[in-house]
Amino acid sequence: MQFFKKDHLIFGAALGLFIPVVIFGLILLINYILLQAGMAQVYLDRKIHVLISLTGNLLPIRYYFVSLKYDKTGRGVLLLTFVLFMLFFVLKDRIL
Repeated sequence: MQFFKKDHLIFGAALGLFIPVVIFGLILLINYILLQAGMAQVYLDRKIHVLISLTGNLLPIRYYFVSLKYDKTGRGVLLLTFVLFMLFFVLKDRIL
């Protein structure tokens, strides 16, 4: 757990990109498995997948700002989350 206790802006930005990608992949995999098993009847839209994965950054933001008091890492995660949300709303009709 010592790896995650760094106070660097770039580390926060990398973490802010890594977490949504992992969550997006997990949601996609779970949704695919449920569809193949016949448990789910509707496949969720990709826009919903992206929004859910981006909200996963709220946990590290709170962890770094409140619990550890690492402002630089928290700012990195917050900055990248803000940029990704802005890109999502600007490009949502073109890409997804």
